[in-house]
Amino acid sequence: MEFRLEFTPKPFVQKITHRHKLFLIGSCFTENIGSKLRQLKFDVLENPNGILFNPASIATALDSYIHNTLYSEADLFYQNECWNSWQHHSRFSHPDKLQCLQGINQSQACAHVFLKQAHWLFITVGSAFVYQLQQGTMVANCHKVPLDKFEKKLLHPGEVYNMLHRTVQDIFEFNPALKIIFTISPVRHLRDGFVENNRSKATLIQAIHQLVDENEKLFYFPAYELVIDDLRDYRFYAEDMVHPNYAATNYVWEKFTTTCMDEPTQQLMKELQVIHAAKNHKPFNAASDAHKKFLQVNWNKVQLLHQQYPHINFEEELAYFGG
Repeated sequence: MEFRLEFTPKPFVQKITHRHKLFLIGSCFTENIGSKLRQLKFDVLENPNGILFNPASIATALDSYIHNTLYSEADLFYQNECWNSWQHHSRFSHPDKLQCLQGINQSQACAHVFLKQAHWLFITVGSAFVYQLQQGTMVANCHKVPLDKFEKKLLHPGEVYNMLHRTVQDIFEFNPALKIIFTISPVRHLRDGFVENNRSKATLIQAIHQLVDENEKLFYFPAYELVIDDLRDYRFYAEDMVHPNYAATNYVWEKFTTTCMDEPTQQLMKELQVIHAAKNHKPFNAASDAHKKFLQVNWNKVQLLHQQYPHINFEEELAYFGG
Protein backbone atom coordinates (compact mmCIF):
# COMPACT_ATOMS: atom_id res chain seq x y z
CA MET A 1 0.00 0.00 0.00
CA GLU A 2 1.27 3.47 -0.92
CA PHE A 3 1.23 5.97 1.94
CA ARG A 4 2.78 8.83 -0.01
CA LEU A 5 2.83 10.11 -3.58
CA GLU A 6 6.21 11.39 -4.74
CA PHE A 7 6.27 14.36 -7.09
CA THR A 8 9.12 14.70 -9.59
CA PRO A 9 9.20 18.09 -11.35
CA LYS A 10 9.75 18.17 -15.09
CA PRO A 11 13.42 18.99 -15.88
CA PHE A 12 14.11 22.44 -17.30
CA VAL A 13 15.05 22.62 -20.97
CA GLN A 14 17.76 25.16 -20.13
CA LYS A 15 20.00 24.29 -17.19
CA ILE A 16 22.11 26.09 -14.60
CA THR A 17 25.91 25.56 -14.55
CA HIS A 18 28.82 26.95 -12.54
CA ARG A 19 29.58 29.37 -15.37
CA HIS A 20 26.36 31.23 -14.57
CA LYS A 21 25.80 34.15 -12.23
CA LEU A 22 22.71 33.60 -10.06
CA PHE A 23 20.72 36.51 -8.57
CA LEU A 24 18.29 35.44 -5.81
CA ILE A 25 15.57 37.58 -4.29
CA GLY A 26 12.57 36.97 -2.04
CA SER A 27 11.56 35.16 1.12
CA CYS A 28 13.67 33.33 3.71
CA PHE A 29 13.33 30.19 1.58
CA THR A 30 15.47 32.02 -1.00
CA GLU A 31 18.22 32.29 1.59
CA ASN A 32 18.11 28.54 2.26
CA ILE A 33 18.71 27.83 -1.42
CA GLY A 34 21.27 30.65 -1.70
CA SER A 35 23.29 29.25 1.18
CA LYS A 36 23.53 25.84 -0.49
CA LEU A 37 24.49 27.39 -3.84
CA ARG A 38 27.29 29.44 -2.26
CA GLN A 39 28.51 26.39 -0.35
CA LEU A 40 28.92 24.59 -3.68
CA LYS A 41 30.86 27.45 -5.28
CA PHE A 42 28.16 29.04 -7.45
CA ASP A 43 28.50 32.77 -8.14
CA VAL A 44 25.52 34.09 -6.18
CA LEU A 45 24.08 37.41 -5.03
CA GLU A 46 21.11 37.06 -2.75
CA ASN A 47 18.59 39.52 -1.31
CA PRO A 48 20.34 42.90 -1.63
CA ASN A 49 17.42 44.41 0.34
CA GLY A 50 17.30 41.57 2.83
CA ILE A 51 14.38 39.15 3.02
CA LEU A 52 11.30 40.24 1.04
CA PHE A 53 7.97 38.45 1.19
CA ASN A 54 5.40 40.13 -1.05
CA PRO A 55 5.55 40.63 -4.83
CA ALA A 56 5.11 44.41 -4.58
CA SER A 57 8.26 44.80 -2.49
CA ILE A 58 10.19 42.42 -4.75
CA ALA A 59 9.10 44.37 -7.84
CA THR A 60 10.06 47.67 -6.18
CA ALA A 61 13.48 46.32 -5.23
CA LEU A 62 14.21 44.96 -8.70
CA ASP A 63 13.18 48.27 -10.26
CA SER A 64 15.60 50.08 -7.94
CA TYR A 65 18.46 47.79 -9.01
CA ILE A 66 17.71 48.33 -12.70
CA HIS A 67 17.81 52.12 -12.26
CA ASN A 68 20.65 52.05 -9.72
CA THR A 69 18.50 54.04 -7.31
CA LEU A 70 20.40 55.71 -4.49
CA TYR A 71 18.63 56.29 -1.19
CA SER A 72 18.82 59.57 0.71
CA GLU A 73 18.33 60.58 4.33
CA ALA A 74 14.74 61.46 3.47
CA ASP A 75 14.08 57.77 2.74
CA LEU A 76 14.95 56.74 6.31
CA PHE A 77 12.95 56.91 9.52
CA TYR A 78 13.91 56.57 13.17
CA GLN A 79 12.38 53.78 15.25
CA ASN A 80 13.58 51.66 18.18
CA GLU A 81 16.80 53.70 18.46
CA CYS A 82 17.80 52.89 14.88
CA TRP A 83 17.50 54.41 11.43
CA ASN A 84 15.53 52.18 9.10
CA SER A 85 14.28 51.92 5.52
CA TRP A 86 10.74 50.83 4.73
CA GLN A 87 12.10 48.94 1.70
CA HIS A 88 14.87 47.06 3.51
CA HIS A 89 15.22 44.34 6.10
CA SER A 90 16.29 45.31 9.61
CA ARG A 91 19.82 43.98 8.97
CA PHE A 92 20.43 47.36 7.30
CA SER A 93 19.14 49.30 10.32
CA HIS A 94 21.76 51.20 12.30
CA PRO A 95 21.92 53.76 15.15
CA ASP A 96 23.99 55.98 12.85
CA LYS A 97 21.98 57.42 9.95
CA LEU A 98 24.94 57.73 7.59
CA GLN A 99 26.11 54.18 8.22
CA CYS A 100 22.58 52.90 7.56
CA LEU A 101 22.49 54.84 4.30
CA GLN A 102 25.97 53.74 3.29
CA GLY A 103 25.12 50.06 3.76
CA ILE A 104 21.94 50.40 1.70
CA ASN A 105 23.59 52.25 -1.18
CA GLN A 106 26.58 49.93 -1.32
CA SER A 107 24.17 47.03 -1.63
CA GLN A 108 22.22 48.88 -4.34
CA ALA A 109 25.34 49.50 -6.42
CA CYS A 110 26.42 45.87 -6.13
CA ALA A 111 22.95 44.64 -7.11
CA HIS A 112 22.83 46.92 -10.17
CA VAL A 113 26.11 45.54 -11.53
CA PHE A 114 25.36 41.90 -10.69
CA LEU A 115 21.84 41.95 -12.17
CA LYS A 116 23.22 43.36 -15.42
CA GLN A 117 25.66 40.43 -15.66
CA ALA A 118 23.42 37.68 -14.23
CA HIS A 119 22.31 34.65 -16.23
CA TRP A 120 19.52 33.53 -13.90
CA LEU A 121 17.17 35.42 -11.59
CA PHE A 122 15.50 33.31 -8.89
CA ILE A 123 12.38 34.99 -7.41
CA THR A 124 10.60 33.47 -4.40
CA VAL A 125 7.36 35.10 -3.28
CA GLY A 126 5.93 34.24 0.11
CA SER A 127 2.72 36.17 0.63
CA ALA A 128 0.20 38.24 -1.33
CA PHE A 129 -0.53 40.35 1.74
CA VAL A 130 0.97 43.83 1.79
CA TYR A 131 1.18 46.49 4.47
CA GLN A 132 0.62 50.12 3.51
CA LEU A 133 1.39 53.25 5.47
CA GLN A 134 -1.44 55.70 5.87
CA GLN A 135 -0.03 57.79 3.02
CA GLY A 136 -0.22 54.73 0.73
CA THR A 137 3.40 53.55 0.69
CA MET A 138 3.76 49.74 0.60
CA VAL A 139 6.47 48.59 2.98
CA ALA A 140 8.79 45.60 2.78
CA ASN A 141 9.35 45.49 6.53
CA CYS A 142 7.28 46.91 9.38
CA HIS A 143 10.32 47.22 11.71
CA LYS A 144 8.14 46.51 14.78
CA VAL A 145 6.17 49.70 14.22
CA PRO A 146 2.67 49.25 15.76
CA LEU A 147 0.37 47.60 13.23
CA ASP A 148 -2.30 50.26 13.67
CA LYS A 149 -0.02 52.50 11.58
CA PHE A 150 -0.60 50.26 8.56
CA GLU A 151 -3.43 49.06 6.38
CA LYS A 152 -3.17 45.35 5.59
CA LYS A 153 -4.34 44.34 2.13
CA LEU A 154 -4.56 41.10 0.17
CA LEU A 155 -3.52 41.72 -3.43
CA HIS A 156 -5.72 40.36 -6.22
CA PRO A 157 -4.21 37.91 -8.76
CA GLY A 158 -4.52 40.60 -11.43
CA GLU A 159 -2.56 43.09 -9.33
CA VAL A 160 0.23 40.58 -8.72
CA TYR A 161 0.33 39.65 -12.40
CA ASN A 162 0.47 43.28 -13.55
CA MET A 163 3.26 44.36 -11.21
CA LEU A 164 5.39 41.30 -11.97
CA HIS A 165 4.69 41.54 -15.70
CA ARG A 166 5.95 45.13 -15.77
CA THR A 167 9.01 44.16 -13.75
CA VAL A 168 9.83 41.22 -16.05
CA GLN A 169 9.60 43.48 -19.11
CA ASP A 170 11.92 46.05 -17.51
CA ILE A 171 14.39 43.34 -16.46
CA PHE A 172 14.60 41.90 -19.99
CA GLU A 173 15.24 45.37 -21.40
CA PHE A 174 18.01 45.82 -18.83
CA ASN A 175 19.49 42.33 -19.30
CA PRO A 176 18.09 40.56 -22.40
CA ALA A 177 20.11 37.37 -21.73
CA LEU A 178 18.55 36.77 -18.33
CA LYS A 179 16.26 33.85 -17.53
CA ILE A 180 13.92 33.91 -14.54
CA ILE A 181 12.83 31.12 -12.18
CA PHE A 182 9.75 31.80 -10.07
CA THR A 183 8.87 29.78 -7.01
CA ILE A 184 6.42 30.13 -4.15
CA SER A 185 7.72 29.76 -0.62
CA PRO A 186 6.42 26.71 1.26
CA VAL A 187 6.65 28.70 4.52
CA ARG A 188 3.14 29.01 5.93
CA HIS A 189 2.13 32.54 7.00
CA LEU A 190 -0.28 31.37 9.69
CA ARG A 191 -0.21 34.68 11.54
CA ASP A 192 -2.45 35.84 8.70
CA GLY A 193 -4.81 32.96 9.50
CA PHE A 194 -5.25 29.48 8.02
CA VAL A 195 -7.85 30.50 5.43
CA GLU A 196 -6.05 33.75 4.69
CA ASN A 197 -2.73 31.97 4.13
CA ASN A 198 -4.31 29.67 1.58
CA ARG A 199 -6.00 32.58 -0.18
CA SER A 200 -2.65 34.34 -0.31
CA LYS A 201 -0.81 31.34 -1.76
CA ALA A 202 -3.62 30.76 -4.29
CA THR A 203 -3.30 34.38 -5.43
CA LEU A 204 0.43 33.93 -6.01
CA ILE A 205 -0.04 30.59 -7.79
CA GLN A 206 -2.62 32.00 -10.20
CA ALA A 207 -0.65 35.15 -11.04
CA ILE A 208 2.74 33.51 -11.45
CA HIS A 209 1.51 30.65 -13.63
CA GLN A 210 -0.29 33.12 -15.87
CA LEU A 211 2.99 35.01 -16.21
CA VAL A 212 5.21 31.95 -16.79
CA ASP A 213 2.85 30.50 -19.40
CA GLU A 214 3.34 33.61 -21.55
CA ASN A 215 7.13 33.63 -21.85
CA GLU A 216 9.61 30.83 -22.60
CA LYS A 217 12.33 32.63 -20.64
CA LEU A 218 10.28 32.26 -17.45
CA PHE A 219 10.34 29.04 -15.44
CA TYR A 220 8.46 27.72 -12.42
CA PHE A 221 10.04 25.50 -9.77
CA PRO A 222 7.41 23.86 -7.50
CA ALA A 223 9.00 24.23 -4.05
CA TYR A 224 5.58 24.93 -2.52
CA GLU A 225 4.01 21.84 -4.06
CA LEU A 226 6.91 19.60 -3.04
CA VAL A 227 6.41 20.46 0.62
CA ILE A 228 2.62 20.77 0.69
CA ASP A 229 1.66 17.88 -1.63
CA ASP A 230 4.67 15.56 -1.74
CA LEU A 231 6.06 15.58 1.83
CA ARG A 232 2.67 16.60 3.23
CA ASP A 233 3.39 15.93 6.90
CA TYR A 234 4.05 18.03 10.01
CA ARG A 235 7.18 15.97 10.71
CA PHE A 236 8.78 17.94 7.87
CA TYR A 237 8.21 21.25 9.67
CA ALA A 238 10.22 22.95 12.38
CA GLU A 239 8.83 23.27 15.91
CA ASP A 240 6.89 26.39 14.91
CA MET A 241 4.90 24.25 12.42
CA VAL A 242 5.43 27.03 9.89
CA HIS A 243 8.93 26.67 8.44
CA PRO A 244 10.09 23.52 6.58
CA ASN A 245 12.77 21.75 8.61
CA TYR A 246 16.24 20.59 7.60
CA ALA A 247 14.99 17.35 6.03
CA ALA A 248 12.35 19.17 3.98
CA THR A 249 14.70 21.86 2.68
CA ASN A 250 17.25 19.19 1.72
CA TYR A 251 14.55 17.25 -0.11
CA VAL A 252 13.52 20.35 -2.06
CA TRP A 253 17.18 21.12 -2.75
CA GLU A 254 17.71 17.65 -4.24
CA LYS A 255 14.69 18.13 -6.51
CA PHE A 256 15.97 21.59 -7.44
CA THR A 257 19.36 20.28 -8.56
CA THR A 258 17.93 17.45 -10.67
CA THR A 259 15.35 19.79 -12.22
CA CYS A 260 17.46 22.86 -12.89
CA MET A 261 21.07 21.67 -13.34
CA ASP A 262 22.74 19.55 -16.00
CA GLU A 263 24.42 16.23 -15.27
CA PRO A 264 28.05 17.47 -15.34
CA THR A 265 27.14 20.22 -12.88
CA GLN A 266 25.48 17.71 -10.56
CA GLN A 267 28.60 15.51 -10.64
CA LEU A 268 30.84 18.49 -9.89
CA MET A 269 28.58 19.44 -6.98
CA LYS A 270 29.18 16.00 -5.43
CA GLU A 271 32.94 16.58 -5.57
CA LEU A 272 32.55 20.06 -4.12
CA GLN A 273 30.41 18.72 -1.29
CA VAL A 274 33.26 16.39 -0.30
CA ILE A 275 35.66 19.36 -0.25
CA HIS A 276 33.20 21.41 1.80
CA ALA A 277 32.82 18.59 4.34
CA ALA A 278 36.60 18.26 4.60
CA LYS A 279 36.98 22.01 5.16
CA ASN A 280 34.46 21.83 8.03
CA HIS A 281 36.19 18.84 9.62
CA LYS A 282 37.42 19.54 13.16
CA PRO A 283 40.75 17.78 13.79
CA PHE A 284 41.40 16.03 17.09
CA ASN A 285 45.06 17.04 16.87
CA ALA A 286 45.85 19.76 14.34
CA ALA A 287 49.61 19.19 14.76
CA SER A 288 49.47 15.46 14.01
CA ASP A 289 51.03 13.90 10.91
CA ALA A 290 47.63 12.41 10.06
CA HIS A 291 46.03 15.84 9.93
CA LYS A 292 48.89 17.26 7.88
CA LYS A 293 48.40 14.42 5.40
CA PHE A 294 44.63 15.11 5.40
CA LEU A 295 45.31 18.76 4.50
CA GLN A 296 47.75 17.81 1.75
CA VAL A 297 45.38 15.28 0.18
CA ASN A 298 42.55 17.81 0.09
CA TRP A 299 44.83 20.59 -1.17
CA ASN A 300 45.73 18.31 -4.08
CA LYS A 301 42.03 17.67 -4.77
CA VAL A 302 41.23 21.39 -4.77
CA GLN A 303 44.25 22.20 -6.94
CA LEU A 304 43.11 19.64 -9.50
CA LEU A 305 39.58 21.05 -9.49
CA HIS A 306 41.00 24.56 -9.85
CA GLN A 307 42.89 23.45 -12.96
CA GLN A 308 39.82 21.74 -14.41
CA TYR A 309 37.44 24.58 -13.59
CA PRO A 310 39.41 27.87 -13.68
CA HIS A 311 36.16 29.89 -13.70
CA ILE A 312 35.40 28.74 -10.11
CA ASN A 313 37.03 30.61 -7.23
CA PHE A 314 38.91 28.19 -4.94
CA GLU A 315 41.10 30.77 -3.18
CA GLU A 316 39.55 30.15 0.24
CA GLU A 317 39.90 26.38 0.03
CA LEU A 318 43.49 26.51 -1.27
CA ALA A 319 44.45 28.86 1.54
CA TYR A 320 42.76 26.67 4.16
CA PHE A 321 44.29 23.36 3.11
CA GLY A 322 47.61 24.95 2.15
CA GLY A 323 47.83 26.47 5.61
